[in-house]
This record gives sequence, structure tokens and C-alpha cells, in this order.
Amino acid sequence: MPMSWEYNDDDNGKGKKTPPDIEDLVKKVFNRDGKGGSSGPPGGPLLVLAIVLIAWLATGFYIVGADEVGVVKRFGKAVYTTSPGPHWHLPKPIETVLRPKVTQVKRLEIGFRTISAGPPARYQMVPRESLMLTGDENIVNAQFIIQYRISDPVAYLFNINNQTATVRVATEAAMREIIGKNDIDTVLTTGKLSIQNDCEKLLQRILDSYRAGIQVVAIQLQDVHPPKQVIKSFQDVASAKENKIRMINEAESYSNEILPKARGRASQMINQAEAYKAERINQASGEANRFLANLKAYRAAPEITRKRMRLEMMEKVLDDVDKIIIDPGVKRSLLPLLPLEARPQYLEKTRSAKTDAAAPKVGRVK
Repeated sequence: MPMSWEYNDDDNGKGKKTPPDIEDLVKKVFNRDGKGGSSGPPGGPLLVLAIVLIAWLATGFYIVGADEVGVVKRFGKAVYTTSPGPHWHLPKPIETVLRPKVTQVKRLEIGFRTISAGPPARYQMVPRESLMLTGDENIVNAQFIIQYRISDPVAYLFNINNQTATVRVATEAAMREIIGKNDIDTVLTTGKLSIQNDCEKLLQRILDSYRAGIQVVAIQLQDVHPPKQVIKSFQDVASAKENKIRMINEAESYSNEILPKARGRASQMINQAEAYKAERINQASGEANRFLANLKAYRAAPEITRKRMRLEMMEKVLDDVDKIIIDPGVKRSLLPLLPLEARPQYLEKTRSAKTDAAAPKVGRVK
């Protein structure tokens, strides 16, 4: 019997179409003759069962994304994993599938929470996570971020419970241990990079001991500073240390400038002393050799050597003296004459003597 809508005369006679009654429709499907017979559609309940079975089996189709891994569970136990693409598993409740994102880098904030990315960005501090004790028993406020990804999806899903909370607590514990091994100066100044690396290695060992299936990508310190109550005192200490470093650098610069000059002058004085020493030694050696030569000549011919030495001495003494030698045999026939032509050296000495005599003499007043 064809199934069609009929006109309803109860609708104020306007002849509007209304949908058939559901109960009548069911009767028409299972009683073809419309008289309440038991003959149904071809196949009867078997066809309905086949349709339901096909629909149930179709629920087992699923698609794994490019950044995911499919983990198939059979009655709650992981049995195998599937790669990205379309797959099929036994429908529920026999098998189910989980699809964790294994390539996604997850991020956790410890010591603070981002309220709004902004701009301007707004954050909320979490002191119970950020306040930590250093190795020299000082308190610092440290906010940092951990980045991690799933390395083993089966271990990640089934070996630990509440994965995010576990990673947060383990990271906080690792950072507290590393900061507790360093003094406050290292934590606030030069030791941040080494603290990050050490904390990353320690956290990876902790997670591996849990068999968590997590790979730590990075730990980044965002801000490390003293508590607000003592931050001004720490700033004064930091300023004093900067001044100390500046003064040390200035002193080293001055030292680098002065020391080469002093070394140069010392080397010059040493070289001059060595030259003077060599000169005096050579002079003394020459005089000693000359004396030995004269001694040898004197022993060979005393008179001749004595006369030669006398003449050499007279020549040396009278070298700059004006002199006239007169034979004793003719000295009575000569008149004593004043030398009218003076030697240039004599005239120069005379001028110098007159100048010194004319110059005013300055003496100490007693």
C-alpha cells in the first residue's frame, strides 16, 4: 500500500496536509494487507537484525590524525597501536580507541598562571609553587615553564594517572632540588642556564623512573627574584657588586697601562747599566794591558822607558798650554817678548773669564 499523507477534514475544512500517525505507519509496514495479518516485509526480523548488525559494525571505523597515534583497547586493555589514517576496530563494548597527540608539545606554567595573553598580558602568581629555598638558606621566587611531549603513548595513558598533575609536581620537585644545591648569587645572576639544564636532566630521570612515556623538551626560567619584602636590599647588594666589578676593571685597565711603561723603563735602565758595565770593563782591561806592556818595556829598557813615559806625560799635560822653548845658549841675547798673537783657545778663555766677572753674583742670604 502506498504511504502518503492524506487530507485532514478536521482542520476547519481548509484541506491542509498533515503527517500520518506513527502507529498507523507501523501497522502498514508489518501488515501489508492492512487487515492485521501476520505477514511482514520480505526477510522479516532477520533483515532488521542484519541492518542493526551492519550499523553496529560501522561504528568501528575511525580516523587517526597526522599528529596522533591510535591506541586500541580490548575490554579496557591496550592491545595495539595504529598509525595516522583510516582504521577499523571491533565496535564497543569490545574495543575502543584513544588518540593522543604525540607530536604536540605541551606546556605547563609553574609559579604563575596566564590569565590573559593580552596585549597587555596579565598573570597570576602562585607563591606556593614559586617560593624556593637556596643552598645558603635564602628564599627566591622562581617562575618557570616546562615543555614536553608524549614519547610512548601506551605508557603515557596507562602507567600514570592524571598526567598533567604528575608532570607539574615532578617538575616542581626537580627545580626545588636543583635550586637547593646553588647559592642565591648563582641563582639570581650567572647560574640560570646551568640550573635549567640540570633540572631538565633530573626531571627526565624522574619521569623515566615512573615509566611515564614523556620526553622533556625544555625548561625555561621566566623570572627569578627575591621576595618582595627584601627585594630592595637585594638590589642594593647587586649595585654594590656591580660597583665592585667596575672598580676592579678600572684598576686592571690602569695596571695594564702602567706596567708596560714601567717594564720598558726598567729594561732601558738595565741595558744602560749593562752598556756602562761593558764600557768600564773594556776601559779597565785596556789600561791593565797598557800597564803590563809598559812594565814589560820597562823591564827590558828602564832608562828609555822612563824617558818615553816622561815625554808622553809632558805632551799630555802641555797639550793646551802656550809655550816658547829657548835654547839656554842664546837666551841672554833675546829680549823677553809678550806674545802678541794669542791662540784662539786663549782668546775664548779670556772672554769667558770677563763675562763671568761681569755677571752679578747671586748668593744665599744669611
